[in-house]
Amino acid sequence: MREPIETYFQMGTIQWMSYPGEPVLESLRKILCDDFFSAVEVCQAADDDTRKAMRDMLAQSHVKVCYGAQPRLLGPGLNPNDIVEENRLKAEKTLLEAIDEAEYLGAKGIAFLAGKWKEETKEEAYSQLLKTTRNLCAYAATKKMNVELEVFDFDMDKAALIGPAPLAAKFAADMRTACPNFGLLVDLSHFPTTYETSRFAVRAMRPYITHFHIGNAVVMPGKEAYGDQHPRFGFPDSANDTEQLLDFFRVLKEEGFFCPEAPYVLSFEVKPWNKEDHDIVVANTKRVIRRAWALLEE
Repeated sequence: MREPIETYFQMGTIQWMSYPGEPVLESLRKILCDDFFSAVEVCQAADDDTRKAMRDMLAQSHVKVCYGAQPRLLGPGLNPNDIVEENRLKAEKTLLEAIDEAEYLGAKGIAFLAGKWKEETKEEAYSQLLKTTRNLCAYAATKKMNVELEVFDFDMDKAALIGPAPLAAKFAADMRTACPNFGLLVDLSHFPTTYETSRFAVRAMRPYITHFHIGNAVVMPGKEAYGDQHPRFGFPDSANDTEQLLDFFRVLKEEGFFCPEAPYVLSFEVKPWNKEDHDIVVANTKRVIRRAWALLEE
């Protein structure tokens, strides 16, 4: 493509994935000082002082702020589709708090994920997730904010209720009947974990997609970084590299997601493995993005 990728997408990264274990303010500043990024995804702050400092930095940056509520659920093991109502309410409570924190930080919405499930109670869990998500959307609507559900694997690592892609599309259709501020967040790194291609997954979910992630995964059992670990592009025995990212870009172009007048956020969710250098892994990802984009046909 002759046009830069920034013409069509707001390029971002997930702060807590790109710089795990690093001081939040230090790593956030590093991202905000890098003009490759026009978006950043942040999560729950450790305390009020950190939260205020984050808000002040973000306000100066001219960067789109996105808020990931996934760590609020994964850390304490909360499940928004728990069939035990008391437990479901605990998950809903932290997600409602996430909407407030996201608003404070300058984000226009939150993203979260479904919880674990069992085959014998799948329909009940689906109803519970609808209940939670509708309540979140109703509250977010009072603030003119959006709610996004990230589509995950259903039997490999996170084993979340939503996906694969057809079930995610069904859930999104059920949500959109009453909640126009709901959308799906889809991640290239999750397609191998749901046994789907980019073309199949994007086409299945197309009307409901509002946000993109890209990354990599190892889906060969017994291999290093197996599961939903988001290793760098080119990691041994992994599923995605330049060729797969190029294919993803082709699909997005074909399906009408190149929108210069209202660019979608396209963030990379790539995490250093073991003792890998954070900055080198970030640079690796940028190189792969630029190469795949350069190879994309006009």
